[in-house]
Amino acid sequence: MNIDYQNSRLFKTIYKTDQLKNFNFPEIVFMGRSNVGKSSLINSLLGVKLAKVSQTPGKTRSINYYVVDEKFFLVDLPGFGYASTSKIEMERFSKLITDYLVSSSNINLVCHLIDSRIPPTRLDEIAKNYVKSFGLDYCILLTKVDKLKQSEKSKLINSIKYFIDTDAVSVITYSAKTHEGKKELQKLITLKLLQKTKLN
Repeated sequence: MNIDYQNSRLFKTIYKTDQLKNFNFPEIVFMGRSNVGKSSLINSLLGVKLAKVSQTPGKTRSINYYVVDEKFFLVDLPGFGYASTSKIEMERFSKLITDYLVSSSNINLVCHLIDSRIPPTRLDEIAKNYVKSFGLDYCILLTKVDKLKQSEKSKLINSIKYFIDTDAVSVITYSAKTHEGKKELQKLITLKLLQKTKLN
């Protein structure tokens, strides 16, 4: 399967649960804590600047669907866990994410972004277990690895082994700045798309 990642566009933005519905394409989902570098990673992966990169964490307050080469949706979920977000907003985001995961029948893979410099938090653990409770394919993307020393990078996977288990499809170290991990992630996405196509 050949995918032209630069042939991408914003398809739809969802703010409320009543806007959710199943669309025609398989979905590759990106989730993570606020300020994990999700928008930068998406832009790196696509090779075009579609996701808005904000200097203020917690600005993504919607589910954004990007259609990639008319083959699949890249689904960008709101970041979770930013301290300045009000309780009411957090509850709305939580419901939006939960309702999406419950209602979508097209999810091929969930990519959980974790800042490589910060150990996974309790919220990361909750998010991981919640996704796995649906039986969804799951992988971990360790972001911002360009900010690590080489000695720190070599110890990175071992340092979070307590969080990674055998159910994780893959663990990919990624830098939106140098594009380290980009080809590996694209290969994983292609693999998951092909697997679902064969099953269907």
